[in-house]
Amino acid sequence: MHKPARTSAPIAPIMAARWSPRAYDESAIVTEDQLRALLEAARWAPSFGNTQPARYLVGLRGTPSFDRILSTLNSGNRAWAHRAGLLLIGVMVTTNEKGDVPYAEYGLGLASENLVLQAVDLGLIAHQMAGFSAEAAKEFFGLPDDVVPKVAIAVGHPADPSVLEEDWRIEREKAPRERVPLAEFAYADAWGTSAFAG
Repeated sequence: MHKPARTSAPIAPIMAARWSPRAYDESAIVTEDQLRALLEAARWAPSFGNTQPARYLVGLRGTPSFDRILSTLNSGNRAWAHRAGLLLIGVMVTTNEKGDVPYAEYGLGLASENLVLQAVDLGLIAHQMAGFSAEAAKEFFGLPDDVVPKVAIAVGHPADPSVLEEDWRIEREKAPRERVPLAEFAYADAWGTSAFAG
């Protein structure tokens, strides 16, 4: 299922194609080569002063790591994410030998966007989630105090929305994608004054 972004100007096709589906094909696998490409894309994201704060906990379906990550998700996310071929938790390293790492969360966000766009390039889908237990992730993976889990990510192959079974989940999957208009997104001169005429 494709839901390309409706934009007011052409954007890179990979960005227009990216969205956050929940319908995954539970019979399809994410290969080790695909996993390596996803993580390399994330590894080469920009970061403040090249501090590289992003790290990932990785679980391919069928592994104990996948089951651990799945168990950290809230029930709403577990209801569909168990079909993904890969689950990850993005964490940020908040200190280094110089002290606190500036903009660590921003760095993890940049890395995760790279990972998600690489997924699109590979013909995969990805969905980022805030609905998970960071405390459970810290416990299950033995994370140090300065390593903070911030996002869970499901990656896999697309399936027909009918796999979601419940009507409201299927309708949500099929619903049009929405964003605030560009006129309300970028301002010039003063807050609320659009950067674009008309």
